[in-house]
Amino acid sequence: MSSIGAISAGGQSIGVCYGMLGNNLPSQADVVKLYQSNGITGMRIYAPDSATLTALKGTNIKLIMDVANSDLSSIASSSSVAVSWVKKNVQSYYPSVSFKYIAVGNEVSGSDVSKILPAMKNIYSALSSAGLQNSIKVSTSISFGEVGTSYPPSAGAFSPSASSYMTPIVQYLATINAPLLANIYPYISHKDNPGSISLEYALFTSPGTVVTDGSNKYQNLFDAMVDALYSAMEKVGRSNVGIVISESGWPSAGGTAATISNAQKYNQNLINHVSKGTPKKPMALETYVFAMFNENQKPAGVEQNWGLFYPSKQPVYSISFK
Repeated sequence: MSSIGAISAGGQSIGVCYGMLGNNLPSQADVVKLYQSNGITGMRIYAPDSATLTALKGTNIKLIMDVANSDLSSIASSSSVAVSWVKKNVQSYYPSVSFKYIAVGNEVSGSDVSKILPAMKNIYSALSSAGLQNSIKVSTSISFGEVGTSYPPSAGAFSPSASSYMTPIVQYLATINAPLLANIYPYISHKDNPGSISLEYALFTSPGTVVTDGSNKYQNLFDAMVDALYSAMEKVGRSNVGIVISESGWPSAGGTAATISNAQKYNQNLINHVSKGTPKKPMALETYVFAMFNENQKPAGVEQNWGLFYPSKQPVYSISFK
C-alpha cells in the first residue's frame, strides 16, 4: 500500500476526519493503525465511539470529538447530563487519549442553534469540574454558510440571522480562550458558482492574484473564505479568537469537478499551504481534511466520494502529508 506520509505543518498538526457512515469500513482498531502507519497525527470523530477511543489510547493522535447534534438539547438543558457525558466519554479515556477539542455540535441549524451556547457552557463547566478546562478546549463547528457577506474578505460578516447566535458564541470563545471550528469548502463555492469562481482559484492553482483586498492579495479561495470568517469575528468585537479548520476537502467522483485528479490537487495543495496561514493571519492554520474513507451509507453522488482511502484501506490517490 502506498504511504500517505508523515505530517506536521509548521508545528500545527494536520488531521483527517473519520466519518463512519459506511457498512464496509475497517474496524476502529484497524483505522487507528492506518492513521499511525501514514503518520496522520490528528483525528476528528462526530460522536463518542468507545471502540475508536479505546484504539486511540497511547497513540498521541490529537482528537476533536463532537457532541452529536442529537445530544445538544439534553446537554444544553442539564448540567448533570453534561457531567455524565464528560465522565463517560472523556474522563474514562483521559489522559491515554489525547483529546484536544470538544466540538459541541456540527453545522447546527434551525431552532437548535439556540442550544449551542448553553451546551458549550455546560460541557466547559463539566470539564472544569474535572480539572480539564485548560487541557481540552470547548468549541462548536460551523459551516461557512453562517457568513452572509464574504466578498471582499475584509467585508466578511455573519448573516443577520447567524449574527444573533454567533455573536455570543464568539464572545464566549474569547473568554475561554478557545478557537472557532469551521468547515471550509471551496469545492461547494465553485460548484454553486462556476461562472464567477474558477476551478483554478478553488484548487490553489491560479497562476497569480485573483482578488486584491487592500494590501492583501488572494491567489486561492480557501484563504479568502478563512479571512472573511476572521473579519466576521472582528465585526462582533473578537479579533483574538482563532480558527481551526474542522473540515476541508474535495470529492473524487460523483458530481461537478469531482475527479481523482482535482481531489488530489486540492488536498495536496491544502496540506502544503496551511502552514503559511492566510494573508490576514500568516500563521500556521490547524486543519482537518475531510475525510478518511469513502462512506457508502451517505447519499449517492459526491457525498460518498470524499475519502482519502477506499474501505479496503487502499489510497484513492497518492498524497503526502508534510
